[in-house]
Order: sequence, then structure tokens, then C-alpha cells
Amino acid sequence: MIDTHIHVTNTGLSGILEKPAPDGTPFGDPIDRVAAAIKAEMQAAGTTQALAMPKGIGHTGDPLGINQTLRLATLISGIHPVGLADPTQSEEPHLARVEEVLKTGKIKALKAYLGYVHYGPDAPGYLPYYKLAAKYKIPVIFHTGDTYSHRAKVKYAHPLLVDEIAVDHPDVNFVLAHFGNPWLVDAAEVVYKNNKRGIRENVWTDLSGLLVGDAAEFDKLRKNGMMKDVIATVRKAFDYTECPDRFLYGSDWPLAPMAPYRDFIRELIPAEFHGGVFEGNAKALFGL
Repeated sequence: MIDTHIHVTNTGLSGILEKPAPDGTPFGDPIDRVAAAIKAEMQAAGTTQALAMPKGIGHTGDPLGINQTLRLATLISGIHPVGLADPTQSEEPHLARVEEVLKTGKIKALKAYLGYVHYGPDAPGYLPYYKLAAKYKIPVIFHTGDTYSHRAKVKYAHPLLVDEIAVDHPDVNFVLAHFGNPWLVDAAEVVYKNNKRGIRENVWTDLSGLLVGDAAEFDKLRKNGMMKDVIATVRKAFDYTECPDRFLYGSDWPLAPMAPYRDFIRELIPAEFHGGVFEGNAKALFGL
């Protein structure tokens, strides 16, 4: 199973209350302790590979916000870094440093924190990153939908904004993280419209972050029927897309425990599509 959306470092984004691993291990702890916490979660869920989102701020020595991920990847088999696309850092010296890292082939995607950063996907500062994504044949993942920060501006994270980018950059694959929740139908339309067979097929979505909480909270949601309601709502949007091969499993760990979130998505997605959603689609998109 491939989890295409986890966090293994504090993002540093404004307004976010950073969350430790479910066992209480903070990401600032010694690297071996952090690795042990992540490895335990992955093993419990049957996760063999995972894409780790970057810090929200890059700098000269870490332009893509991935240094902690790279350290963890030496201790945990199957961890892959996703690099930061920062529209506030689009000057040539920074982009040159970014490209040097991309040349290593270790970076599986770029991530844009829409909403947390107050720029839409059409901001000029993002355009050089789309060019680099096309050159190195890696997707761009957009945060879409609700945010985890009171300082974020959600108008910049609406999934409909990605439609224009998908049209203007047909040589880049784009991922709507979180399926645009709560704008699920809007996100579904962007996926549906931008996956016309033989014309353009360049928008995907992940299913991370649709529910958050610890294992006890997941049990509560199941018992009181709210999980069933969420599944019915998301399933309608999933069916609307007519593109099960464009869906990716992701947990948004540590905002949700990996094993309970896996079980939730197993209920949500029809069984005939499990192979693609949990593994095959990610292999095709990220070259895993």
C-alpha cells in the first residue's frame, strides 16, 4: 500500500499548531525516535511506501524543505520526499538551487500550500515551478479545501482555481490534495473535465484529510453514524468523476492514524478499485 500524503516534519506554516506522532513523539525529537514512530505506524497499516510533504519554508541550505525527509529516508524504507513550491521564492538563484536537488531524481513531486500561502495557483511565482515540474516529469500537488490554520485564506485553496492551471499547463500532472474538501463536487468536476481520454489527462486527487482525529475519534465517528454520512457524500463526488484511476490513497498522518484511516478509505472506495487507489495509481503517477 502506498500512502501519498504524510507529514514527517513540522511545516512552519503560519497559524498551524504542529501535531506530534500518535504515540506522542514530536518531530523535533532525535531522528531515530521520529523514524521509529513513523515506521511503527507504517507497519501497523501495511504501508510499504509513503510520500512525505515538505516544510512550508525553504532556505539556501534546504530550498525544497526536505532535509528531514531525506534523513528519515535513510532510516525508513519506502519514504519519498515531496519538495516545496514557494511562490515567494522564484528568483533565479533560488530556482537554481531547487533544480540542483531535482536533478538527483529523489524528489517525487512538488507541493504548493494553497491557502496557507496567500497566493492562488495562477500566481506568477508558481510558474517557474511548473516549468521545472514539466522538465523533470514530476507532478505538482496543491493543498485544496479547508485548512488547519486560522491565518490561512481559503479562497486561494478552492479546487476550481486549478482548472485554469491544468488547461494552461497540459504537460504537467496536478494533484488536488484532500479532494478539495468541502468543495467535493467542484473538485470532482475539475478531475472529470481535465481527464478527457486522448485529449488531456492531467488532474488527479488524493483522499487524505477527509477525517482527522485519533483512533478513539474514528471509533466514535463510526459508532454515531457520522463516518457513514461522510462516506456517502464523498462517494457521490467520486462517482461523478468517472475516473477511479485518478484517485490516490493518502492519510495526512499524523492528523489521522494510518490504520484506521486505511479502513475508512476501504469502506469509501468500491472494492474493485482498491488495487488502483491504494497502489497502482500512485505507481503510475509518481513512478514508484
